[in-house]
Amino acid sequence: RAASAAAADAENEEEATQVNLNFSCPHGSIYDNQKVDIAILPGVAGEYGVTAGHTPVISELQAGVVQIYHAQDDAEPEKYFISGGFAFTHKNSTTDVCAVEAFKLDELDGDVAKANMEEFERQMDAAPADSKERAEAQIGHETNKAICIALEVPGV
Repeated sequence: RAASAAAADAENEEEATQVNLNFSCPHGSIYDNQKVDIAILPGVAGEYGVTAGHTPVISELQAGVVQIYHAQDDAEPEKYFISGGFAFTHKNSTTDVCAVEAFKLDELDGDVAKANMEEFERQMDAAPADSKERAEAQIGHETNKAICIALEVPGV
């Protein structure tokens, strides 16, 4: 009986053609159940794309760029820089992206990020090993370096 009920449910389900994207930060929601063609996420194990029907997965996200293609024929994705977070892809083609912070990539300044990266590097070098100050400077350095890479800042 259970097998026939499961088969009937499978027949009645429509196959998803797009991803339902929920993208939020502690200070607000960027997208709430937005239909998109593909979301490319900066996982700590590597960048990966989520399309309709993706295998359910939980992934830690590193500082990097979330790329959102709203339709198949989009020439350029919408891009957000995130400082880290988690992504949850569910069986029903819904993906929840929970980021600590997120900014549209075109709102960031590469020169400022490079200057910040260099300052955090100086702070790291000056701080005692295994200190809180060194850890905080390392986080700042790595985040600003990721911004520079995302913005393709020369010399980084």
